[in-house]
Amino acid sequence: MLRLNKTLRCNALRPAGPVIALLSLPGLLLAQTAQTEAKRREYTINVDVNLVVLHATVLDKKGRQVNDLKQDNFQVYEDGVLQKLSVFTHADIPVTMGIVIDDSGSMKEKRPAVNAAAITFVKTSNPQDQVFIVNFNDVYYLDTPGDFATSLEEMKAALDKIDSRGGTALYDAVYASLDHMKLGNRDKKALLVITDGEDNASRYTFKELIRYAQKGNAVINTIGLLGTLEPGGLFKRGRARGRPAEELKLLAEATGGQAYFPKSLEEVEPTCVQIARDLRNQYTLAYYPTNTRKDGTFRTVRVDAMQSRTRERLVVRTRPGYYAPKVEQPARASTGQ
Repeated sequence: MLRLNKTLRCNALRPAGPVIALLSLPGLLLAQTAQTEAKRREYTINVDVNLVVLHATVLDKKGRQVNDLKQDNFQVYEDGVLQKLSVFTHADIPVTMGIVIDDSGSMKEKRPAVNAAAITFVKTSNPQDQVFIVNFNDVYYLDTPGDFATSLEEMKAALDKIDSRGGTALYDAVYASLDHMKLGNRDKKALLVITDGEDNASRYTFKELIRYAQKGNAVINTIGLLGTLEPGGLFKRGRARGRPAEELKLLAEATGGQAYFPKSLEEVEPTCVQIARDLRNQYTLAYYPTNTRKDGTFRTVRVDAMQSRTRERLVVRTRPGYYAPKVEQPARASTGQ
């Protein structure tokens, strides 16, 4: 199958593979009108380099989402020090979102169900989201007719251009997707990664990927289709407790997302629906850190939340920390004698 290697926007990606194209849902066309543009600005956070932004999913002890909290229900700590919130919202904020799908040889029988789940994921998401698709095996591919798609039909066509073969360059594909996400103009960023195996073809290491992900603000949710596919679409467990599962969990947790391991192909679609709903119901918290040093160090973050009436302590899922910006000191000029 012929793959297009477009040169447009090549500077947004690593040189290992073709450029990733950005897709825009039908609602994005309406963003050209003054009315929609005004609505989008309503949810815009004016972020400067010093503002730390957290997107948080809040659950009760039974795992149910809690959507009625106020700012006073939250406390945010950085390196153990309480911070003062400057921004608090609980709104369906449009997202710049990437869907990163494994297209290695072992995914051949799984791709039809995965493609259907990806379409449902987008349909369940905010119509103003920006969405791009990445298919990957040994490298990552552009499978769209242009830089921007204007309909679900174009996205379906991109997903259908599958050529399941070769190895799994998972780290490279996610790294490039995080890089490409910077071209989006939505305040909130998210990746959905779907794979069935262990990386065996990337140039980047897992450690490098984690560090790069934590330097950004994208929430990464992962779906691991691990285990041998049996008749009826069930997965025979075996690899789910190994390295692939552990890395998917670490990648998700490092960015405030969650790793999911469906027991069958039938569970992939409802899992995608749940992820889309979680993204649409997150709280956005932001603060200016009391530690103003721009030293590039990693700062740990903890968010506590409690119900006002019952005083029940809630479960908060958000990124566990971030890298502070770093100001490079100018080199001193040598003095000649």
